[in-house]
Amino acid sequence: STQQTLRDYRPDLMIVAAYGLILPQAVLDIPRLGCINVHASLLPRWRGAAPVQRAILEGDEKTGVTLMQMNAGLDTGDMLATAETAISPDETGGELTDRLAILGAELLARSLADFLSGKLSAVPQDDEHASYAKKIKKAEAKIDWQQPAAAIARRVRAFNPWPVAESCLRGRQLRLWEASCDGETNASPGTVLPAMDDQLNVATGDGILRVASLQPAGKRVMSAKDFLAAHSIDGEVLGAVNDDD
Repeated sequence: STQQTLRDYRPDLMIVAAYGLILPQAVLDIPRLGCINVHASLLPRWRGAAPVQRAILEGDEKTGVTLMQMNAGLDTGDMLATAETAISPDETGGELTDRLAILGAELLARSLADFLSGKLSAVPQDDEHASYAKKIKKAEAKIDWQQPAAAIARRVRAFNPWPVAESCLRGRQLRLWEASCDGETNASPGTVLPAMDDQLNVATGDGILRVASLQPAGKRVMSAKDFLAAHSIDGEVLGAVNDDD
């Protein structure tokens, strides 16, 4: 079995990164010094499977990585070290994930020797301040145009490169890869407004979503400028994507 294979290695320490499952206690007990997890958030905020996306969705201005001793809970173990970083206003989920991977590797490299020599003090998490980053479901990518433009723009960022925020134009899927928010409008949410600065402008529940990059159904990702050059859609209304799309 896999557990027996791990026992045969007789490891001193096991290190886990970006692993979305809870390890059973029988596995955690195998290494002499236990198991360390490199988690992509500043615990106890955003325990769970999707800390990067949840941080962007909630508009967090900072995040980071935490080295923690693993126990039988979901990212509930004692903390050994942390590294903090600001979240850029235009940073996507993919970009932030890549940056936190590097930050986590650097933190691990700096901290491992001190851990092995017993110089690191384990600090319990404050459960009262814990929040949970539940796994991303594809259905969450569907845009609700009643939401504020700022919230929709965060959704576009968080879900790039997966599952990619999406809406519906003329009955077909329209995926949004890059967007920002700006300005005000009295138009009904979802209404396509006149283009400005080569961007697709859409009315929302509060403000205007300005789409810079998109992907029509069955097509490649393209700039809004290229899309608008081939499609006249001012005044049309973007809608919800059907569940079977």
